[in-house]
Amino acid sequence: MKRSVIMKRLTTLFSFLLLMAITVSAQTPDSSVEMATRLRQDGKIWVVVAVIAVVFIGIIANLLRLEMKVRKMEKELNIK
Repeated sequence: MKRSVIMKRLTTLFSFLLLMAITVSAQTPDSSVEMATRLRQDGKIWVVVAVIAVVFIGIIANLLRLEMKVRKMEKELNIK
């Protein structure tokens, strides 16, 4: 896979995440969840956000690593 294809996919992914962030910020504060309110008050919401971010980054890193391995194997076998 070419770098430009990977860059397009990453651009699409980041655009989607930005759109989701805008959607989440557009929600009304009246529909608060008790558990989320409690986590915000205790400051533990950032722990949840950090764990989700680490898991997401791990998944992306693993996918990129697998892509590189597949690309290397394709080159060795001359598969296009």
